[in-house]
Amino acid sequence: MSSLKAKIQDVFNEPGCEKNRGKDAKARKKGCTKPLTPGAAAGGCAFDGAKIVLQPITDVAHLIHAPLACEGNSWDNRGAASSGPTLWRTSFTTDLSELDVVMGQGERKLFKAIREIKEAYAPPAIFVYSTCVTALIGDDIEAVCKRAAEKFDLPVVPINAPGFVGSKNLGNKLAGEALLDHVIGTVEPDDAGPYDINILGEFNLSGEFWLVKPLLDRLGIRVRASIPGDARYLDVASAHRARATMMVCSTALINLARKMEQRWDIPFFEGSFYGITDTSEALRQIARLLVKKGADPEILGRTEALILEEEAIAWKKLAAYRSRLEGKRVLLNTGGVKSWSVVHALMEIGIEIVGTSVKKSTPEDKERIKKILKHENHMFETMAPRELYAMLSKHQADIMLSGGRTQFIALKAKVPWLDINQERHQPYAGYAGMVELVRQIDLSIHNPIWRQVREAPPWDFQTSMKDEPPSSKSKTATVQGFKKFAGTTADDFGEC
Repeated sequence: MSSLKAKIQDVFNEPGCEKNRGKDAKARKKGCTKPLTPGAAAGGCAFDGAKIVLQPITDVAHLIHAPLACEGNSWDNRGAASSGPTLWRTSFTTDLSELDVVMGQGERKLFKAIREIKEAYAPPAIFVYSTCVTALIGDDIEAVCKRAAEKFDLPVVPINAPGFVGSKNLGNKLAGEALLDHVIGTVEPDDAGPYDINILGEFNLSGEFWLVKPLLDRLGIRVRASIPGDARYLDVASAHRARATMMVCSTALINLARKMEQRWDIPFFEGSFYGITDTSEALRQIARLLVKKGADPEILGRTEALILEEEAIAWKKLAAYRSRLEGKRVLLNTGGVKSWSVVHALMEIGIEIVGTSVKKSTPEDKERIKKILKHENHMFETMAPRELYAMLSKHQADIMLSGGRTQFIALKAKVPWLDINQERHQPYAGYAGMVELVRQIDLSIHNPIWRQVREAPPWDFQTSMKDEPPSSKSKTATVQGFKKFAGTTADDFGEC
């Protein structure tokens, strides 16, 4: 556990964080983010964060060394997609029982599980995750993984991120450290070229990365490794031979990007594929970094030509929605990179942002929001459900974009809602993704169901008839009932 403590301290002393660089030496030791109290890891624990970063490596067997509930509660909770291998969708766990814990059988059971996976599936690698239970009882997964790797001639990677050490974001970073220590740099590719890049923090939610990759393909840019979205083990292992890196979500994997720059001289920048302007700027930044690392400068001209063509197509498609959505008000209850990238994307077509959550956003994210919105009045660190409901029920927003956990607040307030988080079923990245996002917002806002649910039900006449004499109420109700169903036929009700 002492090595884990050192690793955690190293992660919190991240010099790539602008906020941390501005502190004195004493304050810097406390880290750039305060770790949460064990048991209070709001938004997910470290184990969950590590699994989120690593499980989309699709051809790897992910083995959870824990009682069954740890794997059962964390399996398949993201909408990542694969274009090939499906092994990552198979759930592997050592399923420790109380007897295993008491009798000290955890390490032996782990070794046996690794052998069974090797014989049954023959994966290119096995990732082994520690959890709260196995860390507390002292199971040495690193020793077991090292022995298994030698015995079976197979990469067996220990992921030492038990849930109690901190938040989901810390788990993201510890997963990046595991890749640096055991995976990246272990395979030398025979096809490295001047147009190879890495993309970090792209999870391919609902296949979003598949909307961006064709743009890079047209420019002759090869994604050496997308970590973790739709990744393969050998691609990640050879990621050290890329010439540039784009970081989509800095708060998750900035330590990985910085250390890859230090070790292998791979420059990186932070960008976004949400929105037309940000997608274009990301492509330009990638081209500039590649030229800086020795690529032919002609790629700059080809990039501008591609951007000009794709922007014209996208704006032409968006023109049909501008008159329907201009001036509509959106409440964005999310965090991280989406707190500013989606804001910028929506404002491009004239949508007004009445508020955006910055709970999980970095200081850099917040500065971007200030520049985009011009002031801080629309930023909130956290908003209780009752406050969200009060805001929506007063019609201060025409639609709320958030994750699935807050959808029922909007539905109770009879306000349209659209999923913007990992559970969504539509991809919103790139030029085509922006058009799809706007289309979904338009469908949600103008869905006739909202006008209907806001009307008083036909059996509720308390407001309209409160001043009428008792004798007339039943007559009024009958008349309104006939008006409601006037002109209906049996066909309107379907077959009985």
